[in-house]
Amino acid sequence: MKKVKILLAIIASVLLIAGCSSKDEATKSEKDNKITVWAWDESFNIKAVNEAVKAYEKKADVSDLDVEVVTMAQDDIVQKLNTSLSSGNLDGLPEIVLIEDYRIQGYLTSFPDSFTPLTDIVKEADFSEYKFAVNKVGDEIYSVPFDSGVAGLFYRTDYLEEAGYQAADMKELTWEEYIKIAKEVKSKTGKNMIALDPSDLGTLRIMMQSAGSWYLNEDGETLNIKDNDVLKEALKVYVDLMKTEAVTQISDWDSGVNAVNSGAVASSPTGAWYAGTIMGAEDQSGKWAIAEIPRLGNVSKSINASSIGGASWYVLKDVGNTDLAKEFLAETFATDVDLMNTLATEIGLVSTLNAARDGESYKAESEFFSNEKIFENFSNWSAEVPAVNYGLHTYAIENIFTEYVQKIIGGADIDKTLEDAQKQIEAAIQN
Repeated sequence: MKKVKILLAIIASVLLIAGCSSKDEATKSEKDNKITVWAWDESFNIKAVNEAVKAYEKKADVSDLDVEVVTMAQDDIVQKLNTSLSSGNLDGLPEIVLIEDYRIQGYLTSFPDSFTPLTDIVKEADFSEYKFAVNKVGDEIYSVPFDSGVAGLFYRTDYLEEAGYQAADMKELTWEEYIKIAKEVKSKTGKNMIALDPSDLGTLRIMMQSAGSWYLNEDGETLNIKDNDVLKEALKVYVDLMKTEAVTQISDWDSGVNAVNSGAVASSPTGAWYAGTIMGAEDQSGKWAIAEIPRLGNVSKSINASSIGGASWYVLKDVGNTDLAKEFLAETFATDVDLMNTLATEIGLVSTLNAARDGESYKAESEFFSNEKIFENFSNWSAEVPAVNYGLHTYAIENIFTEYVQKIIGGADIDKTLEDAQKQIEAAIQN
């Protein structure tokens, strides 16, 4: 009996160990096929990831790939990353995270060992050059560039024609010419030319980047406010624009959308990503067109190309399946032209992958935008955007600088106001 009991115990132990081993192997197998992605915006970024998963499974023949796509507000992603990376506790972080171009230098500088270099899967020559002013440290590339924030001038053809302007008149404008047209449109149609939120300095950013300038010097660290001639010229133009009486002042995103979709304004100089918003007013199909973003007429290096917004994909270091995350990005957002064309159709993506412009979607005419090849145009303009190092503090600077811009609009001396702004912002970002 003792021998039988001992034999049964041994068998039970073997079965238990085998069961545990089998369970561990299954768990390991599941884990080996899983990656997590964090992004914001269900209708744009999240849908892009889901389409990328489909493309990857077809290309790599990996039917059991498990990609958990987590949707959260951009501010929540920022907060969670800051908390986790600051504490060194990586539990719960994803392999892949979408980060806005304006923010990434802060992460790469503050947490230099927290991101995986992607130099081996990203060819710099394959993407819009300006993206690499922010996603590199030395010679190492840390992201797969995603959407282009390339700016363009969306305008109502019917309003402009009523004011005496044709499509040819809207090409390669200066901001000074744009302001002249704004006055004519207001006078002859009663419509304002543009909707502006005084607390949103996006238009100033567009103006500065068109001349390769920013709030900071090229090092991305030294504040460049009081002696920034491009910023001074941009402010002069911005003030002149605000004084045209052809501006609809808005207070938030929704009121800006309403101004456009209700037909209250004749144009919107902004990022390519706004095309989908404009197309929300289906009754306006065929009444819109696009042109290059205006340039600063009194700044010789300003060109009719700039950017506002945009983001890229990053892989966190020492989090989960780094190799699988890199493979997924390499086979999708880093190289897949067919995917980029699908996303152009599905979500209105203007990709920064140069080869995308040769695809069918980019060659297609848009009935809504007066049968123009808007994706091809935006892609071509994206390749011309001046590279700017946004540095660490874009939003921190603007949180303070907005007040000084209002003073200048109210008639304050530009030089004195910028000098005061420099002092306050320097004190704030150095602490």
